[in-house]
Amino acid sequence: MRQRESEKHEGPLRVLFVCSSPEDAGVLQRELQRIGRPLELARVDTEAGLRAALAAGVWNVAICERSRCELAATAALAIVIESRLDIPFIIVSATVDEDAAVAAMRAGAKDHVPKANLGRLRAVVERELRDAENRFAQRAAEGRVRVQEARFRALIERSSTAITLTDRHGICRYASPALVDLLGYTMAAVIDHPVLDLVMPEDRGTVVAELATLLRAPRAVSVMEIRARHRDGTQRWIEIRTTNLLDDPAILAMVGNIRDITDAVERRTVQAALTDSEARFARLAESGIVGICTSDLMGGIHDANDTFLAMVGRVRSELGTPAVHWNALTPGWESIDAEVVATLKRTGVAEPFERELVRKDGSRVAVLIGVAMLRDEEVIIFIADLSAQKRVEIALRQAESQLRQAQKMEAMGRLAAGVAHDFNNILSVILSYAEILVIDLPFADPLRDAAEEINRAGIAAANLTKQLLLFSRQKATAPTVLDLGAVIQNMTRMLVRLLGADIALHTSSTPNLGLVCADLSHIEQVILNLVVNARDAMPIGGTLTIATSDIELKAGPHVLLTVTDTGIGMDRATRSHIFDPFFTTKPVGQGTGLGLSTVFGVVRTGGGAIEVDSEPGVGTTFRVYLPRVEGVPADPVVAQPLRRGTETILLVEDDLQVRTVVAQILRRSGYTVLDVGDPLAALRLSTTEPGTIHMLVTDVVMPGMSGPELARRIREARPDIAVLCMSGYTDDTIVRHGVVAAKIAFVQKPVTPDMVDRKVREVLDAAKRAP
Repeated sequence: MRQRESEKHEGPLRVLFVCSSPEDAGVLQRELQRIGRPLELARVDTEAGLRAALAAGVWNVAICERSRCELAATAALAIVIESRLDIPFIIVSATVDEDAAVAAMRAGAKDHVPKANLGRLRAVVERELRDAENRFAQRAAEGRVRVQEARFRALIERSSTAITLTDRHGICRYASPALVDLLGYTMAAVIDHPVLDLVMPEDRGTVVAELATLLRAPRAVSVMEIRARHRDGTQRWIEIRTTNLLDDPAILAMVGNIRDITDAVERRTVQAALTDSEARFARLAESGIVGICTSDLMGGIHDANDTFLAMVGRVRSELGTPAVHWNALTPGWESIDAEVVATLKRTGVAEPFERELVRKDGSRVAVLIGVAMLRDEEVIIFIADLSAQKRVEIALRQAESQLRQAQKMEAMGRLAAGVAHDFNNILSVILSYAEILVIDLPFADPLRDAAEEINRAGIAAANLTKQLLLFSRQKATAPTVLDLGAVIQNMTRMLVRLLGADIALHTSSTPNLGLVCADLSHIEQVILNLVVNARDAMPIGGTLTIATSDIELKAGPHVLLTVTDTGIGMDRATRSHIFDPFFTTKPVGQGTGLGLSTVFGVVRTGGGAIEVDSEPGVGTTFRVYLPRVEGVPADPVVAQPLRRGTETILLVEDDLQVRTVVAQILRRSGYTVLDVGDPLAALRLSTTEPGTIHMLVTDVVMPGMSGPELARRIREARPDIAVLCMSGYTDDTIVRHGVVAAKIAFVQKPVTPDMVDRKVREVLDAAKRAP
């Protein structure tokens, strides 16, 4: 409405009279004064006057005196209605014309009051004033609502937060324009469609579950972070804050407030990754696994973790000083540092490289270094300590060297084993006849010296074969529990004679020294070879120290034999070959090169290990590690005087020369000898010989049948017969032919008369003592 409506309901009652008679206006005025409000009156009686009054003033009511006015009531009513002013129009008439009254009411008049009943005018006016006030209040309220709606709509439509109204079935019933801006869809594609269509498939389950929970809780609020699908196919991270207002009659929906949090999520993801990276870096820096420091491109170190400081033997207070500077830590590497800096400037990272860092105490530590740029002139450096790796590499090289040595020995062993049998048979004949000649020839006979030389040469040849088999682990062994200290003590007098007057011998042993399991002759050979090697290394005299002690290794408890000399020592090249067979630094004719090879073979056979430390001009130390065992040391063997015999012996040997000489040895000792050249002949003889055969002496490996098999078959008819096997073959061959398994007495070729006599007597006497 154009007029200020608040003015109509405040102050005096403003009345516009449409009539021609002042008297009539006066009558109406007196009637209205009964209302009790001050009056402001105006009277018009023409169309122009009425229009002017409507335009100029604010009126509470218009009263038209129908019969005394030049302007017809219907025309006046039309003008008031045309003005669109909310002014109650009341007609006062001297006559009662019901049709005219009804027509006027239909045209818009509020009431029709006859002059005859003018007393009604007050009530009609008061009623219309009340109705007008009600209409005013309603319009004011509607205006306020429209303002609020306009403001709310402006807020919704211009907000960056999207608003949605969703029914209980998940159908979107309203969406603000911000949703279109956020996801790119048209309103038509969103309104009346499921909201799940806007959600990425992997998050739909979360939304369904959350909305199901929300539906069960009126007025509840849910907050979700999910991925929405943009119209272009990409995804947006959104936060949806949904309130269940389905029970609110004015809303009847779930209200969703949606905002784009893609940037925030990405920042959060980046921050989380950064935090995680920082945490992992902190754990790395504090873990002690690698040293870490920061440095400028000039080599100054500004910060470092404790691992790096410990690696170079420095403390934190020394950071930034010349002492903790790359030029001090890596002297002599300036050119390489320049290359690293150039690479860093070009690519931002340098390939890892190895260095040696100089510690505060002057020692060096091998490291692997990785460098990367942090910012303009600052780099971060990772330093890995390679000390353990270098130790492993050294150990690996040593193991490879030992493996090569073992392979060489194995090859030599196969060679030695291949010739041992025939060579030992030949030596048996040579040694036996030489010893017989020495025994039989008078001292004055010039041939006796020749026989002794033959015997010495044969013994040397036998020792050579023995050492070949020994270092290659091919020789038959008889391991027993030994006290290594006692063994050395028993050898002391011999060793002193061997060393001569210019070399002092010192021995020591830990009290209650642990025991080892080994062949006594082998251990004596090891000690003898090490002592001879030490003696030859001290041509002008010196000191030899032999010590034994207990030691705990990762492999278990061991006994350590240490042999130290003050001789000429060895360089690295010599040390790398000392265990090679036939390697020697002695002049031609003064050594076989098998001494240390034999030591190596014996030690490896016993499950032990050997180390050597030596420097030219300083001397040499050999360390032999032998596994410690539990048990009681074997009693020393005391040689008994030879006794002759009268028993009958069946001798089986396929080598004619060996058979002939062994038969002669036995007969010279008083035995009756039945000698044959093959096992089948021996079987026949054992069944046809009427007398007692007390003993079978047989070769192990023969055509047609082995010695142990021959013994088994003869014992079927002669169960009490004693058996002695002899062989020039190696330990492996003896085992394969059942000598060890059958617990048969054995003697290793080459044999001598003394060896044969003693072993035969020993076996016969043992058979007599057996139950």
